[in-house]
Amino acid sequence: MQGPTEVLVGYATAAGSTRGVAERIAAGLMAAGVPVTCRPLAPDLRPDDFAAWVVGSAVHQMAWLPAAVEFLQRAAGQRLRPCWAFSVGGLAPTNPVRRWLGDQEVQRIQRGFPGGLPVRDHHLFAGVVRTEGIGPAGRFFWRVVGGRPGDQRDWAAIDRWASEVSAGLTAGPTEGEPDESAHR
Repeated sequence: MQGPTEVLVGYATAAGSTRGVAERIAAGLMAAGVPVTCRPLAPDLRPDDFAAWVVGSAVHQMAWLPAAVEFLQRAAGQRLRPCWAFSVGGLAPTNPVRRWLGDQEVQRIQRGFPGGLPVRDHHLFAGVVRTEGIGPAGRFFWRVVGGRPGDQRDWAAIDRWASEVSAGLTAGPTEGEPDESAHR
């Protein structure tokens, strides 16, 4: 009996920015011939219905939204599949300081992931930044690192990452994954 063939591009969003990134990733995978389901991460979404997972979340206070973490916890309890993660928030990595800050953010986020779930790659994308409600210290930090409000999403970088994921889907398993690829 053949297992699932579709790849899940699942997301948890707070204001829609992450949904836009997920839809762009899904479109890139579909353009490469990968069968994709793109939808919000909800309790009824079953990890074992998919051949691979591309899971993302908005980042709030350097953590993923609960729906995304809960999906990863359910996924960790299933037969492992190829898994990629993306986070939306923070600053675009346009200089060494921002790259270092982004790396720190990804490391902190991953500490909230369940153990035993190998993630092939975890990429941080900038999102739509709204500065209303940010306190004086936050606004000061934001200005010091060169932040500005508005849509910071780098569509070309998102497209490149989707291509990397597509290539990874055909490359076969990595250590800790079953010897079955989503698309061989």
